[in-house]
Amino acid sequence: QVQLVESGGGWVQAGGSLSLACAASGSTFRISTMGWYRQALGRERELVARLSRDGTTNYADSVKGRFTLSRGNGKNTVYLQMSSLKVEDTAVYYCNAAGILQSDIYWGQGTQVTVSS
Repeated sequence: QVQLVESGGGWVQAGGSLSLACAASGSTFRISTMGWYRQALGRERELVARLSRDGTTNYADSVKGRFTLSRGNGKNTVYLQMSSLKVEDTAVYYCNAAGILQSDIYWGQGTQVTVSS
């Protein structure tokens, strides 16, 4: 099993910045990718950014150029730096870790990000 602990998030005005962190523990050898998803009220959960073990990073089109996903030195922590935040970025952000097997999908508890106009 893999445990994910998130930190960061909160409230910010549009145009501001926030950062999120996610630390994985447990059977981290099972992890191939780590990243963030988000779910706005009344909408489906969507990918924000994902980092593969080989260093490849994928971003949702809506956040490209504004969000940066990076890995910590310990490799089991990822950071999401969010800048130029928009009201539409408001959502609960979930850390995600996934392995090779379909059953190897893990989620954090979620952290609220609220961007006000």
